[in-house]
Amino acid sequence: MSSEYSVEFRHMTKKFGDATILSDLNFGIHRGKITTILGFSGAGKTTLMKHILGLVEPTEGEVVVLDTVIGNLTELELREFRRNFGMVFQYAALFDFLTSFENVAFPLREFTKMNEQQIHEKVMNLLESVGIAKEAAQRLPSELSGGMRKRVGLARGLALDPHIMLYDEPTSGLDPITTHVVYDLMRDTHRQNEHRGFSSIIISHDIHATLKYSDYIVFMEKGKVVEHLDVENFKKSENPVIRRFLEL
Repeated sequence: MSSEYSVEFRHMTKKFGDATILSDLNFGIHRGKITTILGFSGAGKTTLMKHILGLVEPTEGEVVVLDTVIGNLTELELREFRRNFGMVFQYAALFDFLTSFENVAFPLREFTKMNEQQIHEKVMNLLESVGIAKEAAQRLPSELSGGMRKRVGLARGLALDPHIMLYDEPTSGLDPITTHVVYDLMRDTHRQNEHRGFSSIIISHDIHATLKYSDYIVFMEKGKVVEHLDVENFKKSENPVIRRFLEL
């Protein structure tokens, strides 16, 4: 993996019928950095993430992830390739019938040949790394606070040692204090893994947290990239749409 980008969109367009959802996207997401995809509702952010995961195919152009053209993979190859991703969903999306431990163990049992002793050791280390105490490992998601559920979701996302971590609105529904705790955890997780080219991609509408924690910002509007800048230059953007967003 020699490219400076973990993900590249090469003149990528996505249409559903006559509607153009993403229009001629041509940019790269820097390897080893925290990049946030910002934009108002309906900008195309979620569809963009689905293309990174290979859940949908572009109408035109191509998506390159970790130097691999996603569209060239078979279904079996794509399933295996997705081990490169960790995913933290909007509301953690934990299995409500499984304990914290079992939620984190799930991908290890599904995708690896680790024995139960190895799984136990790895899961407990992951839970500890995100600040989940041993006694909470046996609790169900309904017995955890919103912030703790996010932590368990992050531990599960890290289980397969991914190269790219994807966050979909990671702080939705959380109070301001918990929001910053979660972002601190995301940043610390990134720093612990950046030596191996680990990339964090965040879909968010939280402009204030984004500016504090990100390295790069991709701002989208109506399926197009309006700006793709490092944070300091993004703050200085004179684009009227971005100025309006920054003033929210």
